[in-house]
Amino acid sequence: MAVPDTFDAIVLAGGTAQRLDGVSKPDVELAGRRLLDHVLAATAGADRVVVVAPNTVEVPDGVLRTLEDPPHGGPVAGIAAGLAALDGHPAGGAATAPLVLLLSCDVPFAAGAVPRLLEAATSGGRDGACLKDSSGYLQWLVGVYRTAALRARLDTLAPELRGSSVRALTSHLTLAAVPAQGREAADVDTWPDLDALS
Repeated sequence: MAVPDTFDAIVLAGGTAQRLDGVSKPDVELAGRRLLDHVLAATAGADRVVVVAPNTVEVPDGVLRTLEDPPHGGPVAGIAAGLAALDGHPAGGAATAPLVLLLSCDVPFAAGAVPRLLEAATSGGRDGACLKDSSGYLQWLVGVYRTAALRARLDTLAPELRGSSVRALTSHLTLAAVPAQGREAADVDTWPDLDALS
């Protein structure tokens, strides 16, 4: 399967995790590893990776960190902050990659889907591709997007990025729906979710 040479990655890890009693969701452990570390493994091959999270969340060397200002602005504000961080830290002087892998920190088994998402996002003149779970639900926060298309949508929503829905962000994009395999779409929103994946 051909995978594009150049893509960046944004991992959203700055939510309030209300259904997990307000704990730091990226730091919750599954099988001895933080959820964030599971998801960072899915970004292998990215030119640059930025984690959108508060300073209390540790990120590995070589991974950028940013946070929307003010915090808790929602995923769309987080995506905008992630793109701004990538713009401010070009790789070897290069501009932001033509594709961006977008992942939420609570989808620990998404790595297997990434090559298929990359392939689907670069075929058929689409704006990107996102994962579709077994119920037909589109997981927009497990997807690959053409950076220019994502940026154009963010510009359209500005200055109302804070509190905007991901549905509003993606509603005018032409996306491929890539069926999930196995547990690729399983997410951790509650303690029972975590228990089910342990």
